[in-house]
Amino acid sequence: MSSLLRFLKLVGQLKRVPRTGWVYRKVEKPESVSDHMYRMAIMALVTEDKKLNKDRCIRLALVHDMAESIVGDIAPADNISKEEKHRREEEAMKHLTQLLSEELRKEIYELWEEYEHQSSAEARFVKELDQCEMVLQALEYEELEKTPGRLQDFYDSTAGKFSHPEIVQLMSSINTERNTKIVAPMNEQHS
Repeated sequence: MSSLLRFLKLVGQLKRVPRTGWVYRKVEKPESVSDHMYRMAIMALVTEDKKLNKDRCIRLALVHDMAESIVGDIAPADNISKEEKHRREEEAMKHLTQLLSEELRKEIYELWEEYEHQSSAEARFVKELDQCEMVLQALEYEELEKTPGRLQDFYDSTAGKFSHPEIVQLMSSINTERNTKIVAPMNEQHS
């Protein structure tokens, strides 16, 4: 089998790796890692920030969780140290990129490292997108399940982590929409 085909099949595993946080919270039909990465790439695509290299942001979003095709989605609740998580993911990225031409290997691995080390404005923006997308997904799960407020810990885990003006504004919209859903059942109980 060609190495490109092996690479594409490995990365395709991301379609079948459920996001661990949702699994632990017993969300029915939790999104996959690739679902998450896809919406992050779309979020990067629609940024209006002219100071950011939009193409680079999209590429970072598509690469940032690629190692999870091999190591799985390691969540904070798994009690694996940041160092060990990084070591496993680094090994996985080396394995994945070995299947590519030298030019692609270098490009994809360097994008992953840039994200991991938060070494550019684009990487920091995509990190915020990562957290924001998770909160947006929590909002959607609460709406789908009709359980307003159930996934509060995902909101709590991102408190104070947003500084990019567009993401701050999007988070404000998410919180406003969510709060109307949380308040509505309380108002119904009191009427």
